[in-house]
Amino acid sequence: MKVILFGATGMVGQGVLLECLHDPVVESVLVVGRSSTGVDHGKLREILLADLTDLTSIEAELSGQDACFFPLGTSSAGMSEAAYRKITYDLTLSVAETLARLNPGMVFVYVSGAGTDSSEKGRVRWARIKGETENALLALPLRAYMLRPGYIHPVHGVRSKTRLYSVIYTVATPLYHLLKRVLPKYLITTEQLGRSMVQLAEHGSEARVLESPAIYAIAR
Repeated sequence: MKVILFGATGMVGQGVLLECLHDPVVESVLVVGRSSTGVDHGKLREILLADLTDLTSIEAELSGQDACFFPLGTSSAGMSEAAYRKITYDLTLSVAETLARLNPGMVFVYVSGAGTDSSEKGRVRWARIKGETENALLALPLRAYMLRPGYIHPVHGVRSKTRLYSVIYTVATPLYHLLKRVLPKYLITTEQLGRSMVQLAEHGSEARVLESPAIYAIAR
């Protein structure tokens, strides 16, 4: 299986990349991003682009791929609605529409988030825009899956690029291990999330929108 990965330098993307490199089912990983992962592996190839909304120059590289994993995203904190929409909706749909044209029917796994608003009418801005993004992706000629994890715990050296988040994860680790015993299906690791994405690409799922318990089950 040949995989394209966007957002590989983010916390979730790092976890997905590790799973892709470790899983023998994945033949190759093409990372497309603005900055390098710094990872050296025989299955990995990177393409750096300043503008991810314009993939014209690399369309030949994107053709013939089996799946795209898209954990690229940002927090809405401190952002205007227009700025958040540009990253969350505009960028995601630009990439997905290009891939749908080049590889009709390919798998596209999008990492959304718990609380996403499919109605697109809620008061919570980020949830409404995420819901709009999900709905638009599901309407494309792709085998698209929307993942809505809740708390994601970094493992195997994966770290958030945001210093504050890294501190929070470090402090929260003891509590995470305690809650994991009580609510194992609602707290997942970057490893489990990455594994579920590879499994979805290989085997698919009847459900197109998956919350934490379903993600947990697929990873197992």
